[in-house]
Amino acid sequence: MRLANLDGRAALIFGDRALDVFEAGGFGPDPMDVLADWPAFSAWARSVTPAGSPYDPALVGPPVPRPRQVFAVALNYPPHAAEAGYEPPADPLVFTKFPTCIAGPDETVELPGDRVDWEAELVAVIGRGGHRIRSEQALSHVAGYTVGQDLSERRVQALGKPPQFSLAKSFPGFGPTGPHLVSELAADAEISCLLGDEVVQKASIADMIFGVPELVARLSAVCPLLPGDLIFTGTPAGVGNRRTPPRYLTADDVLTTRIDGLGELRTRFR
Repeated sequence: MRLANLDGRAALIFGDRALDVFEAGGFGPDPMDVLADWPAFSAWARSVTPAGSPYDPALVGPPVPRPRQVFAVALNYPPHAAEAGYEPPADPLVFTKFPTCIAGPDETVELPGDRVDWEAELVAVIGRGGHRIRSEQALSHVAGYTVGQDLSERRVQALGKPPQFSLAKSFPGFGPTGPHLVSELAADAEISCLLGDEVVQKASIADMIFGVPELVARLSAVCPLLPGDLIFTGTPAGVGNRRTPPRYLTADDVLTTRIDGLGELRTRFR
C-alpha cells in the first residue's frame, strides 16, 4: 500500500494513478485524519481494487504533514559512529526534530548558514499509538515507512558545551520526507544519498544497531506514541562534516535520497 499527500488530500497510489481516499472510502480527506483512523483505514485500503486517475507528482507533499512528535536517533549505524569518533552506543541516542521542519519530497530549502550537512534516513510512521509497546508487537503499531533527510546546520549544532542537536536540525525544510508512506519494506533495503551525481552515502537498513521494533519499544517506554508520529532512524556513514576536508551544502547542490521500495526525494537549496 502506498499512501500519498496529494495537494493536501490523502490518496492511494497505484503506479501512475491516484485514488482520492475520501471520495472512494470516506476516510480523510486530510492525511492526518487518515492516520488518526489507521486500523480501519488500512483494513479498507488493502481491499481496494487498483483504480484512480493520473496525477501531477509536483502536487505530492510530505506523507505526514503535521506530526505531533518527531523523534530522531543518532549514531545508529556502526560506520557512522566510527566516523564520528564514537563506539556504537549501547542504548539509542534520541533527540527531536521540531515538527515545523517537515517538508515534502521535492523542495527548495533556504540555507541558514554555511555548514548545512546531509543525513539520509529511513523514517518510520506510527499508525496505532500506544505506551509501553513490547518490541514483538511494535510493527503492528507502524503504519509504514518513508524516505527522509535529517538536514543539520553543524555550526548551530556545535554551539554550547555540551552541543545540542534539535535546533540545528529544525530549520524550515530540514525534514524532507516522502514521496509516499509505504506499508511494507524489505529488511535489507538499500539506502543511498547522492550529491549531484556522486554517491555520498550507501548502506543497508539491516546494518542499523537498533531496528524499528526496538526503537518503537524504547521510545514508547517513556513517551506515549501517537498516530502520525515520525521516527528518523539514523544515518549511515558518509556525512559531509566527517570528510577531509569537510564538505557542506551550497546553493548549487541537488541532494537525492533513495530507499529501495520507497522511492526517492530530491532537495535543492538557495
